Amino acid sequence: MHARVPVVTTAALLGGTVLMFPGRHAELGSPGTVPVIVSHRGASGYAPENTLAAADKAAELGFDWVETDVQRTRDGELVVLHDDTLERTTDVERVHPGRAPWKVEDFTAAEVALLDAGSWFGPSYAGARVPALRQFVDRVSRNHQKLLLEIKNPELHPGIERQTLKLLSNEGWLDPAHVDGGLIIQSFSADSVRTVHDLHPGVKTALLGTPSFGDLAECARFADQINPAYASLSVGYIAAVRALRGPHGRPLEIFTWTVDDADDARRAAGYGVDGIITNTPDVIRRALPQRLPRG
Repeated sequence: MHARVPVVTTAALLGGTVLMFPGRHAELGSPGTVPVIVSHRGASGYAPENTLAAADKAAELGFDWVETDVQRTRDGELVVLHDDTLERTTDVERVHPGRAPWKVEDFTAAEVALLDAGSWFGPSYAGARVPALRQFVDRVSRNHQKLLLEIKNPELHPGIERQTLKLLSNEGWLDPAHVDGGLIIQSFSADSVRTVHDLHPGVKTALLGTPSFGDLAECARFADQINPAYASLSVGYIAAVRALRGPHGRPLEIFTWTVDDADDARRAAGYGVDGIITNTPDVIRRALPQRLPRG
């Protein structure tokens, strides 16, 4: 996630619907309760980010919620990757020399599958791959985990919202059990979040960043959460967010990111955030006043 401020604009409706049914969405928290801990790109402090190993490490540490990112390859496959280029977290410069700037959308899924996405983190993870989104949600399901899925750079991938929802449906992730408490789709793009809500109103959605006070009411029409960077948190802003109800009739929630420091975690919990997104979930769990209940 990057600290970009989204601009609320009118989304172009794509037409049609995808498996619409109303979601109930139990509230995750409120002021004075222990926030949900979300493993950022998996337990990425201990395993290479956005890999199956990172999801497994979060499960090994005992954490249900995993955050990850989705983008699309040149031939239209959905893959799990944060950056819009491949160079930071893979060996793309060695495997595919001469193809700078190594943008994700310039490579086919088969070409991405050849890359080593683990050696940069440590030799024990050599050979880890960039997962297809299908592979990642499969692993999260096997681990009995929940998914906070970020649509990255949607302006580069027109129609990715519909495609992502279709894949999630095919993999069984749009059933009531997941929609009512195991899946949240987020983006920095207000248009993208609105599109997800329009296509499948039952799905819980989140807008990343810190929209202005004046834009919050409009955001509440299509987003269940406002998820700001930790550095931008304030008591006044949280109060303004919580004063509004989202599209499912519940007070807007707040997941803050990326918090890896124990003191920051305690401060965020004191503010009353509903969730803390972190690379080191075990550190945050130890910092909070009570052990977080699973689920």
